[in-house]
Amino acid sequence: MEKEFTMDQAMQEAARCLMCHDAPCACGCPAGTEPDRFIRKLRLRNLKGAARVIKENNALGGVCAVVCPTCTLCAEGCTAAGLDRPIRIGEIQRFLVEWAWQTGFAPLKADAPNGKKVAVVGSGPAGLTCAAELARAGCKTVVFERQPEPGGMLRYGIPPHRLSLDFLNREIKDIEALGVEIRCNTAIEKAADLDRLLSAEGFDAVFIATGAWSSVALDVPHRDSADIFDALSFLKQAKTDPQAFAARVRGKVVAVIGGGDSAMDAAVSARKAGALDVYLFYRRSFAEMPGDSEEKRQAISAGIHFVILTQPTDFVIENGKLTGLKVVRTRLDAPDASGRRRPVRMAGTEHEFQADLAVEALGLVPPQEADSFGLPVDAQHRIIVRDGAGHTARPFVLAGGDAVRGASIVARAVHDGKMAARAILDELKSRG
Repeated sequence: MEKEFTMDQAMQEAARCLMCHDAPCACGCPAGTEPDRFIRKLRLRNLKGAARVIKENNALGGVCAVVCPTCTLCAEGCTAAGLDRPIRIGEIQRFLVEWAWQTGFAPLKADAPNGKKVAVVGSGPAGLTCAAELARAGCKTVVFERQPEPGGMLRYGIPPHRLSLDFLNREIKDIEALGVEIRCNTAIEKAADLDRLLSAEGFDAVFIATGAWSSVALDVPHRDSADIFDALSFLKQAKTDPQAFAARVRGKVVAVIGGGDSAMDAAVSARKAGALDVYLFYRRSFAEMPGDSEEKRQAISAGIHFVILTQPTDFVIENGKLTGLKVVRTRLDAPDASGRRRPVRMAGTEHEFQADLAVEALGLVPPQEADSFGLPVDAQHRIIVRDGAGHTARPFVLAGGDAVRGASIVARAVHDGKMAARAILDELKSRG
């Protein structure tokens, strides 16, 4: 993680704000963190008020400040408003959250218990946000997490150079301080589990936020090698067992396949751990690459080699050991359904590329186990909801985050958690 702002830096940056009446920065934040309000309060030196705006709008305001692509969300509105360069909103937001921690100021308070009890399945950003909102309203909220520690993809999928475990743990501690109970190593994964929660255990509602934990793999003939990783398991080891990870990649040539944030994270993690060279293969152009621009910049600074307009077609394996990739050059044709120009293989450009390890970072989808809740799902195993609040086909069961959207940014998961909590509270109130 980059070094945080000092007080002087935060004040100087806030002073650049144009104080827009209809602030475009606020419209760009899916989590509804309202940067215009907390920047205005900071300019007036009301630091407690500024920190309160962040946390009351977004219980994961610190995490979002660190990992969200602010340059294409809230900060992008600053250039639209006429500034030559955007306000560094993420850095200001992080400063205020850390200032609150350092001074012992706790912006979030829980209402008196209201006698209602809600279960949250999954402790990623959607689940944690929903739990925090419900606890603030006085609900007894229990989060069920199948992993050994809470945080979901924040803990296991984002490398430490972007989000440290200490920072994440501090934010989760704020949520637990509201009275949220987190039960780890506890899987809720079947329709019978939902039945038990809603009947025998007396929960009034359930919010499912189980995330997207299944990696998309290349459809190739040969892949039987321990030298081929999916991005999630690669990044999980980098964060939970850095010594073993470094021993695995040190001095190796690593090929990362993909162009999103997970691909950038995997590539930079390998390079920082001592990989000799890291090559990132992407079948479209650099401009079409979906990864955040700041992450791409960091990857370039880390020495990652971008091999664009190149598509892997198979792995080269000898006696179970990866020796390289078969690749082919591509050119861009007319746009496809994604709106990006479609890559077309160029005949006669097939060749092999030497590599010791390969990482597939082609995207994440919910695992097939998501189907076992007994709820309707689509072809990618995403739970089907009928409205923006996340209502499913089953009464008193809502869903959101990556389990519904597929892999997306943290701020959108936060939004889903907030919308679900509001809907649950409205329904509990109507039931009396």
